[in-house]
Amino acid sequence: MFWHNFKYTLKVVLRDHALIFWTFAFPLILATFFSLAFSNITASEKLGLIDIAVVDNDAWRNDEVFRKAFETLSDEASEDRLFRIQYVSKTEAEQLLADDEISGYLLLERSWFSPQRKALIEFLAPPPADVPPVIFTAKSDINSTILKSVVETVAEQASIIETVIETDPAKLANLAYAHAANLVDQSSTHLDYVMIEYYTLIAMICIYGGIIGMVAVNQLLANMSMSGQRIAVSPARKSTLVLAALCASYIIQLVAVALLFVYLIFVLHVDFGANLPLIILLALIGSLSGLALGVFLAATVKATATTKIGLILAIAMFGCFLAGMMGITMKYLVDTNLPLLNRLNPANLITDGLYALYYYDTFDRYWGNIITLVIISGVMIAISVYALRKEQYDRL
Repeated sequence: MFWHNFKYTLKVVLRDHALIFWTFAFPLILATFFSLAFSNITASEKLGLIDIAVVDNDAWRNDEVFRKAFETLSDEASEDRLFRIQYVSKTEAEQLLADDEISGYLLLERSWFSPQRKALIEFLAPPPADVPPVIFTAKSDINSTILKSVVETVAEQASIIETVIETDPAKLANLAYAHAANLVDQSSTHLDYVMIEYYTLIAMICIYGGIIGMVAVNQLLANMSMSGQRIAVSPARKSTLVLAALCASYIIQLVAVALLFVYLIFVLHVDFGANLPLIILLALIGSLSGLALGVFLAATVKATATTKIGLILAIAMFGCFLAGMMGITMKYLVDTNLPLLNRLNPANLITDGLYALYYYDTFDRYWGNIITLVIISGVMIAISVYALRKEQYDRL
């Protein structure tokens, strides 16, 4: 009975042209529109090299921290080059800034970590008074902000190094001082806020799996189809029939999700980073939650098939809207003001899990979303099975 109903469900679902469109074609069309709409935005907002100047005085030439850090960040051979630097006098730097040829210039009044300063610390002599590096900018823009942030970061690292040497010099015995302030970029190499749109698209197709589950379960209901009437008077176990319908629906849903991933990765060249296996796992769990939602609505809502499909589409789109499909600001607003709503929204849980993989180094948030999706799916499937077992009709 299981395999018979499994094959029957596959045939019923694959013969539904409207269902095939919403499950297979619509996400690909939407992904194409996203690519066309956002590719130019991403390219136009790509960060270019920042033109700055450095006052080339004795303090700068003797410095072991700032000089090495900025040499690294302006290395022409590096793919992560950030600055284009001119080494000039203070007067020339002021003129370049006045002519708007640079975003700002850096002036060191004293060397933060020169060999002489290191020797003073090691012999417990009082170090020179801290004189913070001076940054001169003409306006407040993204380039100036980045320059200030880099300088603050390097100054903080230099202070840490000095503190460690003062308290326990042995800890830095094997440290190459010339490399002490190298900036290590631990963030993702492919940060792109447009990715949130693709994440909501993945969430949407996972929730759209509910349509497949709904159509499959409708075939088991006596008030929805002729096959359901025959099943109602047969000795077949409802649990076996429901399990067969769920398995068939899940396989079709996974094919649709796989097709979307193939299209995104190999056709649109969307970069999902190094955590692709975890992304696929989240899509598998998300597809199960979408399927469970469809089964839940099919088993508990008394309405026509068209009404049920419209309901699942509305829920999917509204959930994706709250998750940020029409703008990441909406996700932030809901997370801030109605956090419980998004914690119960499967589309947001899927999107948030992908977001966590993309932007964070830890996996706590990701696994939290996975566990929540599993719990929600289990609760909806349990309620659906109970409702189907209690289904009774006065007449057929």
